[in-house]
Amino acid sequence: MAQIKGRIHSTESCGTVDGPGIRFIVFMQGCLMRCMYCHNRDTWDLHTGKEVTVDDLLNEMLPYKSYMNASGGGITASGGEAILQAEFIRDLFRSCHEHGINTCLDTNGYVRKHTEVIDELLSETDLVMLDLKQIDDEVHQVLAGVSNHRTLDFAKYLQQINQRTWIRYVVVPGYTDDERSARLLGEFIQDMENIERVEMLPYHVLGEHKWKEMGETYPLEGVEPPSKETMAKLQKILLEYNPKVIF
Repeated sequence: MAQIKGRIHSTESCGTVDGPGIRFIVFMQGCLMRCMYCHNRDTWDLHTGKEVTVDDLLNEMLPYKSYMNASGGGITASGGEAILQAEFIRDLFRSCHEHGINTCLDTNGYVRKHTEVIDELLSETDLVMLDLKQIDDEVHQVLAGVSNHRTLDFAKYLQQINQRTWIRYVVVPGYTDDERSARLLGEFIQDMENIERVEMLPYHVLGEHKWKEMGETYPLEGVEPPSKETMAKLQKILLEYNPKVIF
């Protein structure tokens, strides 16, 4: 049977920030969100990138298996948005499990239609890292270009099936760095026992050059990363709702 092909942007052999341990990161091509602070602007296009099979990625990844497993790591499917290629990621993760490799899905949770394939993918996923960009939908639409309804529904579904989950929250000055936004997030996640960790990530400008290389204006030009004081204030607020907040 012919393998399903996926479209990837790139891979990273020894990542240390996208899940636990040392991880092989697959950056999938394509995304439907239009985040103003996106540091992978060149992954949005659904039709570009490199076509690969599961075997292609396994051949690239398996030489690092001993390092990943010794560190408690594995593979992370990121993006772009990996869940747009759910069938391919399902097959990739299934093969990884056959080789004794841990799997992590890094996603914005923008599931357009909940199908059997989504459940099959989650059954092969050891950890979901879910980006909750903003709970206030009006602000979310400005910040990410789409409503957050599908993402929040996905988060609730992960709670329902008790899927091991880490939450990621990027602190963007003017959009997510205020007390109200932090409290909305805290209230949303406080009863979700499946959440093991909440990562607060300061906004950065490392991807700004990609926008300019594509001939586009970076939407947050001139916006500086949040201060340590702001990060500490928001962490203190979130700790009122969930004791697993880190930054």
